[in-house]
Amino acid sequence: IDIGGYSSRPGAAEVSEEEEKQRVVQTVATVAERFPEALLSVDTFRAAVAREAAEAGASMVNDISGGAGDEMMVRTVAELSVPYVLMHMRGTPQTMPTLTQYDDLVVDLIDYFQEKLNTLRAAGVKDIVIDPGFGFAKTIDQNFTLLSHLDAFRMLGVPILAGLSRKSTIYRTLGVGPDEALNGTTVLNTVALSKGASILRVHDVREAVQAVQLMQHIV
Repeated sequence: IDIGGYSSRPGAAEVSEEEEKQRVVQTVATVAERFPEALLSVDTFRAAVAREAAEAGASMVNDISGGAGDEMMVRTVAELSVPYVLMHMRGTPQTMPTLTQYDDLVVDLIDYFQEKLNTLRAAGVKDIVIDPGFGFAKTIDQNFTLLSHLDAFRMLGVPILAGLSRKSTIYRTLGVGPDEALNGTTVLNTVALSKGASILRVHDVREAVQAVQLMQHIV
């Protein structure tokens, strides 16, 4: 269960660190107490929020900024000794729609992840998941290119997380609204699984689990 208090959708409003803590930390503590068997992830790019959430019961840090949003994040995750989701993005949720120029999208991302993995490992972070960041500083066409080449990221030797659920790439391509994007989400989740994704970040859990179960039989 991924819990966050700062929306990362394009153009989202700024949220102060204190407000983010108020939204996240008690929520993590409450869910951890009520459902002790659940694995909780905190979705934040701020080290202080990550630390307090981990102390409240979160067992993974999901950082959309890949450590760029807070210079203390890498050290904090190493000290907490929790798994870390390393995502690719450029800029901020406010600026990323303008930062979509790449020399070679897939090669540039692989280079980015290799450099970040080296930095994280040197700092003592051992359990790392990469997330190519669908929709983050990427156009619709670039998202489809990235998905079609997702298996190239296997060379990095770490688990891959795919977050495609109900994103604008799906509903704008289909000419529908977000509420009608479940079928498209399942299709792209299935493609991601076939290309090596180990974790799906979703809104519709039941349908995602069914896709995983069916793909396991094929694999």
